[in-house]
Amino acid sequence: MKIREEFTCPLELVQDMMKGKWKPIILWRLRLGATSLSKLERDIQGITQKMLLEQLKELIEYGFVKKTTFEGYPLHVEYSLTEDMGKEILEALKIMQHIGIDYLKRNGKEHILIEKGIVPE
Repeated sequence: MKIREEFTCPLELVQDMMKGKWKPIILWRLRLGATSLSKLERDIQGITQKMLLEQLKELIEYGFVKKTTFEGYPLHVEYSLTEDMGKEILEALKIMQHIGIDYLKRNGKEHILIEKGIVPE
C-alpha cells in the first residue's frame, strides 16, 4: 500500500497505515514476541496465509514489523515488532483493547471475554 502524499493530519496518515481488519490483530499478537509465519497463521483465527503475508509486507514497509531470516536449512523466518514504531503502536492498541473489553462488559457480553480467555470468570 502506498502512503498518500497529502493528508489532513498525521492521525489520518497512521489510520491509513493501520487500515484493515488484520493489521492491529497481527501487531497485537506480535506483542508476545518474535514468531514464525506458520505460528502467526495458527494464532490468528480466520486469516489466510496470503492475507497474512500481504499485511506483514505492509507492516514491514511502514516500519512496525521486522523480518529476520536465519541461515541454514530449513529456512527459518521470524517476525517481530520493531523497537521504535512497533512497540510504540502497542500503547494505542492497549487502549483499544481496554475500550473493547469495557464495551463488552457494559453490554452483557462478558461471556465472550471468558470464552476467549481474556478475563477471568
